[in-house]
Amino acid sequence: MLPIEQSCYWLATRPQSAQGEALIGAQRAQVVIVGAGFTGLWTAHFLKSLKPDLDLAIVEQGVTGYGATGRNAGMISNCIDHTHSLAIAHFGQEEARELAAIGLANINEMESYATDCDLERTGQLFVALKEKHMHDLHSLIEDAERLEIKGYQLFDQKEIQTKLNSPRYVGGAHVPGGGILNPIKLVDKLVSDLKRSGVRIFEKTRVDSVHQGQIKAGDASIQADKIILATDAYTHHLLPGLIWRFIPLYDYILVSEPLETSELEKLGWQGREGIVDGRTFFNYYRLTADNRVLWGTSEAKYYAPNQVNERFDHSHEHYQSLKESFSWHFPQLKPMQWPYAWGGPIASTTRLTPFFGTAHNGSVLYALGYTGHGIGSTRLAGKILAHMALEQPSTLLKLKMVTDKPMPYPPEPLRSLSVNMVTSSLRQVDQGAKPNLLLKILDALGIGFSS
Repeated sequence: MLPIEQSCYWLATRPQSAQGEALIGAQRAQVVIVGAGFTGLWTAHFLKSLKPDLDLAIVEQGVTGYGATGRNAGMISNCIDHTHSLAIAHFGQEEARELAAIGLANINEMESYATDCDLERTGQLFVALKEKHMHDLHSLIEDAERLEIKGYQLFDQKEIQTKLNSPRYVGGAHVPGGGILNPIKLVDKLVSDLKRSGVRIFEKTRVDSVHQGQIKAGDASIQADKIILATDAYTHHLLPGLIWRFIPLYDYILVSEPLETSELEKLGWQGREGIVDGRTFFNYYRLTADNRVLWGTSEAKYYAPNQVNERFDHSHEHYQSLKESFSWHFPQLKPMQWPYAWGGPIASTTRLTPFFGTAHNGSVLYALGYTGHGIGSTRLAGKILAHMALEQPSTLLKLKMVTDKPMPYPPEPLRSLSVNMVTSSLRQVDQGAKPNLLLKILDALGIGFSS
């Protein structure tokens, strides 16, 4: 299979630009960030906003945007938590309302910055495949009303067919605020601005170890007052103790050839919304700027024990399943060609929201665990990390999402056993069975499902 830089649509269609230099020798910075994805780049952006003269360096194992940042669907949720109901369960109604407001303000701020990044504020459509999903959508709208969020719309079967034509859909809901963009274009804009502000960015440099005041990458090193790990699913490679708080999972995505005008007409997808179907293991999908279909699945794969490695970047099993699911959703279309196919690791927490912390006597900071919702929440995480690193006050630092850690996952071999049991149970629910005792217990604990 092709390497990720050629198989991932966003990376493969990236305009050619000069690759950053690798780190060599022994260097010094006031702050060094490990990871040049959205978390690292937004953190650098806010650090320089707060302290323009800060001496700052970023070290990336691949190229900028190499990890989950450059491999995601480019779909922006209207909130920074996974669902409003989970936010209420984990943080209480007052903070859930605050998080909803923060999330929308965060997207508005991103929109003003992300010019020329193919950003479209189309919102999202949640589509129901059966009546159970319609019940869930009623609950979704009720939660939005509890949190004083306006603009949610519920659609019956006839109405949803005018939004997106599939014989499988029995209804749906429109969720305003979010949208779609090209993640690599946003990465490149951030990189360009950071370099102009004097930030040093080193690529193709794999950090081997993190100590108090120093990172090492082979024979090279950087000494720094503060080290920020923006490494998400890779974080346990540098801080093994954090693996208790998250589980690394692989999501997989296909991107088609550009649709012909007649195919677009058969779909009737005129609003260009990002779509999520109502199953626990849902498909998520959107159109690219050149009218390709991006088609992904939340049925992520866990490679025991906690493996994150390039050899898992592709899965023929997932690709075949994705092709079959698309044909099932849209049987009116002729078989599609899918020239781009890739996977990538995400970090999933039990509450499906990120968490924050420090290590090595406070000299190392981290944020991770976006669970597939990283485009919006990484920007907020960057703002939080910047204030933490510079020890500057912010109301964001008082959020329970920041101060409290998620419930831990069990260690191996219980981790693999529990993943397999939950996966099997969720598949049965998606096939029409009622939630079993295991799922009821997890639901009572407020533990989220899938990615």
